[in-house]
Amino acid sequence: MTTNLRILSRLTPLQRLAAWSLAAAALVSACGGGGGDDGTAGTGGVGTLSLALTDAPACGYREVFVTVERVRVHRSGSAEPDDAGWHEVVLPAPQRVDLLTLTNGTLLPLGQVELPAATYTQMRLVLSPNTAAAPLANAVTPIGGATVALTTPSAARSGLKMNVRLEVPAGKVADVAVDFDACKSLVRAGNSGKVLLKPVLRVIPIVSPAGQRVVGYVDPQLATAGTTVSVQSAGVPVRATPPDATGRFVLYPVPAGRYDLVVTAPGRVNAVMTDVPVTDTTTTVVGSINLRIDPPPTARSAEVSGVITVRGSTADTGGTVRALQALSGGPTVEVGHATADDVTGAYALTLPAAAPVRTVYAAGATSFGLAADAPAAGRVRLEAMAPGFSVQRDDLELSGDVSRNFSFGP
Repeated sequence: MTTNLRILSRLTPLQRLAAWSLAAAALVSACGGGGGDDGTAGTGGVGTLSLALTDAPACGYREVFVTVERVRVHRSGSAEPDDAGWHEVVLPAPQRVDLLTLTNGTLLPLGQVELPAATYTQMRLVLSPNTAAAPLANAVTPIGGATVALTTPSAARSGLKMNVRLEVPAGKVADVAVDFDACKSLVRAGNSGKVLLKPVLRVIPIVSPAGQRVVGYVDPQLATAGTTVSVQSAGVPVRATPPDATGRFVLYPVPAGRYDLVVTAPGRVNAVMTDVPVTDTTTTVVGSINLRIDPPPTARSAEVSGVITVRGSTADTGGTVRALQALSGGPTVEVGHATADDVTGAYALTLPAAAPVRTVYAAGATSFGLAADAPAAGRVRLEAMAPGFSVQRDDLELSGDVSRNFSFGP
C-alpha cells in the first residue's frame, strides 16, 4: 500500500497554525493493511483521507495537553486493534498539543493517507502514555492551579475509539476534523487532585474551507472564562467555542443546515439566535465589530447540584447532566453541562434564573433586538445520563439553589 503526505493547502489565516508549521511540514502518513474487513479493497479505486484536530471549550482549565501518535481507520466498526485492514496517519514524532489552542475555527493538520475507496466506520485516535521520561505528555492546568498529569484510559494505547461513517470516494480527498471536546472529556476524582480523561470525540466532514463557518462578535466583557458560543440542532450542540480576547468567535467546521446560536456566560442571561443558516460555500456573519451579541446582566442565578449513583455506587459512574431551556414556541437549547466526579459522583451547574433573550437571524442586520422570553425564566429541564441506562429527566423552577440526585440501576 503506497503512502502519501501533503499539508492542507487550503487553510485560511483564521486557522492560525503558524505555531505548528514546523511539525506539520514533517508529517508522514502510513498505511497498515488493506481496506476491507479482511484486508481486501472496498469499492474499487483509491481515495485520500485527510485529517485535522480541533476542540471545543474546556471548563475550568487553562491548558489541556494530549500527545497524539497516530489516527487509525477501519471499514469494520467491530475491528480489534490487532486485526488486519487498518489504515493509519502516523506522525513522525508524537505531537504534544494544547487542545485549547484549537478553538475559534483553528485546525491542526494531522496528515493524510491514500486508501481504498470505501466507507469506513471506525476511527481510533492513538495517544502516547505518560512515562518517566515524559510524565506530562498528557496533562491539564486548572485555572489558578499547577499543571498535573492527565490520567488516560488504558485504551489510549490501542486508540480512543469513535464510531464514524466516512465516505472516501475514488480519486478524491475526504477532509475530516476530529473534534476533541475537552470540556466534556475531563473528569475530576474527588480530593485526589487527579483529572481523568474520558474522551468525548466526534468526526465532522469538511466540505469546503470557504463555507461551514459562522463568524460573529459578543460584547468584549464576555471574553472571559466560562463564556461559550455554540450552534445547536434540536438542543444538541454541534460546534462550540469560547470567544477570543476581542469578543470575536468562529465556529468551524459546521455541517450545512440551520441552527440555533446560543451564548451562555457567567452573570448574563442566556441568549438565543434562531434560524442561523450555514452553507458549504459561504461564511455566515452574525453582526460586526460594531454590532455584538450582548446578553443583559443578571443578579439572579441558581446552583443546581447533586450526586449520581450507579447501582448504589458513586465511583466511576460516567454520569453527566445537561440543562435544557425551552423557549416559548421553541426551540429548546442546551444551556449547561456537567460531568459527575469520578469518586463522589457529585455534579454542579450554575444557571441564570432570569428570562433568556432571543432574536431571529437576519443577514446584514443593523440591530439584534434581543427580546426577553418571560415565560421561560428560571425553567429548565435536567437530563441525567449514565452509560448503559436510559436518560432520566427532571423539570425545575429556579427560584433558588436546587439539589437533585439521580440513581441508575437497582
